Amino acid sequence: MTAYYPKPVAIYIHTPFCPSKCGYCDFNSYAMSGDIMARTTAATIKEIKSSPHKGRPAKTIFIGGGTPTYLPTDQLLAILEAVTETHPPITDCEITSEANPGTIDFPKFDAMFKAGFNRLSLGAQSFQTHDLIQLGRIHAPTHIVQAVQTAKSAGFQNINIDLMFALPGQSLKAWQTNLQTALELKTQHLSLYCLTIEPNTRFYRHNLKGMLHLPDDVKQTEMYDIAISLTKEHNLQQYEISNFAQPGFESRHNLAYWHSEEYLAFGPGAVGCYFTDNGKYRYTNLKHPDGYSTAVEQNLPLHFESETLTDEDNNFERIMMGLRLNDGLPTTDLHLDPKGLKKTLDRNWITQTDQKLTLTKEGRHFCSEVAILLSP
Repeated sequence: MTAYYPKPVAIYIHTPFCPSKCGYCDFNSYAMSGDIMARTTAATIKEIKSSPHKGRPAKTIFIGGGTPTYLPTDQLLAILEAVTETHPPITDCEITSEANPGTIDFPKFDAMFKAGFNRLSLGAQSFQTHDLIQLGRIHAPTHIVQAVQTAKSAGFQNINIDLMFALPGQSLKAWQTNLQTALELKTQHLSLYCLTIEPNTRFYRHNLKGMLHLPDDVKQTEMYDIAISLTKEHNLQQYEISNFAQPGFESRHNLAYWHSEEYLAFGPGAVGCYFTDNGKYRYTNLKHPDGYSTAVEQNLPLHFESETLTDEDNNFERIMMGLRLNDGLPTTDLHLDPKGLKKTLDRNWITQTDQKLTLTKEGRHFCSEVAILLSP
């Protein structure tokens, strides 16, 4: 008899706490401290250990937030220990923690590396002091450099830096300087995101009042083109619309999302998605730390939103996510709108070769529009 081994799966754990709430942030995060952090950590660990998928191996583990490194070190490591006990990591499992440059020191990074973390994602956002102040970040530009150096000293050899462009008042020169500074730190990965003004944020309210002076679409496009050019000069390969890496250092965890694979999720507001006999099931945990913790403690239902995706939903998700990848979107088993396909080809937004659709340079600025046109 052939032994059955459960298919490895991506694991995400959400930590919702931050030192402060950034003006642009619409993530499930809270400027809280004290007992609620310990209580929520204990609840998260209980949820993990009660996983209905217990024993299924982890191919990636990603602790995000919020700011995981805002947690006391013992709490952060306890979460990782619970995950690895419940979902044993495969060999060479990618184990990532997000980190705020203002919430780290060598003892913390050293302890994290020794506990099994092998990848860090640093939320730098900008190397300009005035940008960081208006974004609501707690760190200074020097902290970013120190964080990279400290991480390397602790043993980390897989480090990502997050940067944002099209910030209020940002010039092309300022963006180029930010990007050049990040590239000089010689990390293995860069994530470069255009600022999006999301509802229910301070930036959204300020923008409605005309208080934000945002770069126009033309300047945003120029900033993106600068990113493409400079990263290429520094031998970072673009593999996804916003992500650039040295060969072999692509984010395996995020690739699971872009390939529309399964992912299990734990913690307040965490979103997971896995296959069942009835189809692909997606769920969202209760968001507020207090309500989430109470539900875990009293063994109450945790999923405040859930759905079983239809074939149409799955088709659209595969198109939307897969288009983002430079490798292109395999069209095998996909349903495409013939008129939409023709429109995107005629507009030179995509190319079609070997049963794959790939965004052109121009098409990368219209990924969402392309996905909608291609979907029946």
